Amino acid sequence: MATPDTTAQSTSGILGGNPYSPLTAAVALLDRDGKVVGWTSAAADEYGFDEDEILGRPFSELVGRAQGRLVLTPHLRGSRQHGWCETREVHHRDGRTVHSVLHLCPLTANGSGISWLVVLVPSDRLQQWATDQAMLNGLFTQSAIALTVYGPDMRVAWVNAAVEAQHGLRPEEWVGQYIADMFPQGEILSPEYRGRALEDVIAQVFHSGAPVLDLHYRSPTSVDPAHLHVWSCSYFRLQDGGGRALGVCESAFDITDRYEARRRLALLGRASSIGRHLDASRTAGELASVLVPEFADMVRVELAEYVLVAAEAAPLAPGGQPYPLRCVVERSADERGAVQAYPSQSPEGRRRLVLPLQAGDRLLGRVILERFAPRDPFGDEDHALAMELVSHTAVCVDNARRYAREHVAALTLQRNLLPATLPEPTGVEIAHHYIPAAGPKGVGGDWYDVIPLSGARVGLVVGDVSGHGLNAAATMGRLRTTVRALASLDLDPGELLTRLGDLVAQARIGIHSVEDDLPEDQAIGARCLYGVYDPASGNCSMASAGHLPPIVTRPDGTAEALDMAIGPPLGADTLPFECTDLELPTDSMLALFTDGLVQRPDADLDSGLAELRRVLGHRGVTPAEARSAIVAWAPAGAARDDTALLLVRVHRLSEPHMASWPIPADTAEVATARNLATHQLTEWGLEDVSFVVELVVSELVTNAIRYGGGPVCLRLLRDRDRTLICEVSDGGHTSPHLRRAGLDDEGGRGLFLVAQLTERWGARYTQDGKTIWTEVPLRMTSPEAP
Repeated sequence: MATPDTTAQSTSGILGGNPYSPLTAAVALLDRDGKVVGWTSAAADEYGFDEDEILGRPFSELVGRAQGRLVLTPHLRGSRQHGWCETREVHHRDGRTVHSVLHLCPLTANGSGISWLVVLVPSDRLQQWATDQAMLNGLFTQSAIALTVYGPDMRVAWVNAAVEAQHGLRPEEWVGQYIADMFPQGEILSPEYRGRALEDVIAQVFHSGAPVLDLHYRSPTSVDPAHLHVWSCSYFRLQDGGGRALGVCESAFDITDRYEARRRLALLGRASSIGRHLDASRTAGELASVLVPEFADMVRVELAEYVLVAAEAAPLAPGGQPYPLRCVVERSADERGAVQAYPSQSPEGRRRLVLPLQAGDRLLGRVILERFAPRDPFGDEDHALAMELVSHTAVCVDNARRYAREHVAALTLQRNLLPATLPEPTGVEIAHHYIPAAGPKGVGGDWYDVIPLSGARVGLVVGDVSGHGLNAAATMGRLRTTVRALASLDLDPGELLTRLGDLVAQARIGIHSVEDDLPEDQAIGARCLYGVYDPASGNCSMASAGHLPPIVTRPDGTAEALDMAIGPPLGADTLPFECTDLELPTDSMLALFTDGLVQRPDADLDSGLAELRRVLGHRGVTPAEARSAIVAWAPAGAARDDTALLLVRVHRLSEPHMASWPIPADTAEVATARNLATHQLTEWGLEDVSFVVELVVSELVTNAIRYGGGPVCLRLLRDRDRTLICEVSDGGHTSPHLRRAGLDDEGGRGLFLVAQLTERWGARYTQDGKTIWTEVPLRMTSPEAP
């Protein structure tokens, strides 16, 4: 165990060394005549003269005169029996003089011939040593810095007066004790040493020699056991001149006020971590994480019921009943989670704070904070800090409530706008899926649709509106409705997207002028893919407005993205869109999707597309099976953006379900057309609709020959057991018009009768002319003759 003397000696050695130490002092021995008879090696080092150069010479030759006389002259001998001290200039061997203090002591020769002992100390070295001693004395007796010396066994060996003053224990009560015995409630706050015993840190310094600086340690004291103090402690090893470890010195000073101020500032800095998620309960948990244990020992956050259900609440009237509250988070620094109740005021001060979570005039909940002894009660600065954090949290909670309301409304709107079930047209199998974006983005503007068209054809749509929330969902609804309206005109995909883009651009020009301060319509820049599949021919025609092309899976299991022209997004340009036509073998599958499916945060777009092709590349997979595989693969991508997915497996109409005949452009051939149709209906067992079909064929073929011109073609399609489609094509582009004939009119009633007897009818145009089509529902009874 180190002693105070050993420690002081070691420390003074570090600071410059004792000039009067027998090991380091410059000493000369003189005989009765003043001649040098002894000269230490330290004197030779200090003044440059070796022993063989100085022995036998008068000592007076080395020193300068004092008041006109030389030191140790014969008439001074015996005048001072107890020695004296003089300041002289002592000659150095190199010619300079060294200002020195000489201590002269008379000796009894005892036959040895030695009469004087002279200790020579350079004045600057003596002054430095005196300063060092004064400094050490101040540290040990007057300094406010607490100094503690630990021995090799990590027990206290010595303390200075500041330790006694701060902790109220006498030195004899310290010596021989472990620090854990003196401070059983103490804890290290520095993160790199948190959870370790202080003796472990002291032992580390003792064995490694590496100092530990600015370690923060918190504990109550004997003088003030009701409050916690924080000290900044530094440790360094004490060792002798040979490098042998003697112990460890600790310097510590109280930084409680500074630590609390920095802690409060750090807590304000951590306020940015509150409200990172637009969820009221998670925001409450983030507040609790900030406050416990740094600021309080326990926190309880209660939120109003209307906040948790994302409802709107009227401002609380003065004197009105408070809203029902529900505890959403309770956190305690106590490992057991025990919670004690304290009154709002106590003789020691405030140990419990109850603060309202309030945004404007809306009461959202409350926050309860508690501190347990020996921690200090809440002060005014603590109260102001807590109010700042709680106010910030209230704004975040209210934002989360508003977002939740909008999210629910947007999700409800989108679910209502998206088709709950899709039609099942002849020639296709359908599977679909929508995945809302996770996190704060929420519902977006992705959509898909399947539109039955004339001639058993089917329209396929997938689109993406930029942005999220109610506006995006509403914009999606507008575009979906517009696409359906344009599809009913039987436009080809390129023409449909061209008209849709024109409508979007016109809406921007009509609604917003240069002076308007309104946000731009979200339909501007929306992307859309539209395709038409004809099961009679197996042909599929597609056009894209800035949208990713579909992936086509062939019957052999190969899956590749369709090589097609990609036009600009909607409203970005007035150029027409280009159609891409391809013939799909039966059992091929189309995958139409939005980019949220393949754009992942950890990979680029090409990697996502390659992975999707891998998932789809299986022979004979059904749309439902492919959907399950994609949903199992896609959740990570869905978190970034919402996703719409439409899977369509195509089939061709078999020959027994369709028949077509060219009809010569002669009105005499109308009867032939009727006979052909009647004979085909008989083969199909559809005699019940023969009367209606004969009338439709007569009217449409007659009009085609008279007003359209050749070539004329009659085609019948049996759409499962639901509908019979009758189509008549001609080379004209004039649209037929339905009108009501007068009582005296001889004609004009044909299309009127067609419209009355069929379920639907219409016209579509091709590059070679037009086609008039009708749909006759099967299992209908023959009407009575007029």
